[in-house]
Amino acid sequence: MDLEGKVAVVTGGTKGIGRAMVEALVENGARVVFGARTAEDVERADQKLGGHAVGVVCDVRRPDDCARLLDTAAQTFGGVDILVNNAGVGVYAAVEEMEVEDWDRVLETNLSGVFYCSRAAIPHLKGRGGGWIINIGSLAGKNAFPGGAAYNASKFGLIGFSEALMQEVRHDGIRVSTIMPGSVATPGFGSEAADWKIQPEDLAAILLDLLAIPDRTLPSRIEIRPSRPPKK
Repeated sequence: MDLEGKVAVVTGGTKGIGRAMVEALVENGARVVFGARTAEDVERADQKLGGHAVGVVCDVRRPDDCARLLDTAAQTFGGVDILVNNAGVGVYAAVEEMEVEDWDRVLETNLSGVFYCSRAAIPHLKGRGGGWIINIGSLAGKNAFPGGAAYNASKFGLIGFSEALMQEVRHDGIRVSTIMPGSVATPGFGSEAADWKIQPEDLAAILLDLLAIPDRTLPSRIEIRPSRPPKK
């Protein structure tokens, strides 16, 4: 699809799903500002992506970082049309055994970070006459599992947040969608590479398909599963 003239912001944009989405957006003509927590990750990605994408050090747990990420997109490329809230973390342990710091890190990254970035993005999106906020959720947002209390809570909460936000901003021309994948072959979530798993580039393709949908239509939840997981 042709995204020429569009400006996108992607959090967690240097690895896995986020990196695949940044590359797909750039390849289809968008200008992209992406965030990551460490300067080293940002620098490496900057060198490979070229001038159509700009990296910013951004810890989504910090409201000021999120505001700076969105302001950088507006100042560098003239506005914001698309926000992809992708940054996420998973820590898995029984509630009895989970450290308070780990609980806070999961909730602050996966849920509060989406709030901070969305809040910062809305004025920019309104200034362009509308746009998209696309949140990367998980099937863990509707299917709880032992050891997943923190991750489940963050992703269940993300669905509620996304649907409330969708109703708040729809008449400003801003569409809000949640992409909810199952098992993805990305590091950091206990999801080591396997042929049967969803690949990051599959989700990037779904992002492009979503952006191509006419303005009159809003897919609010998109559930994605591996088509042929191992038989139990």
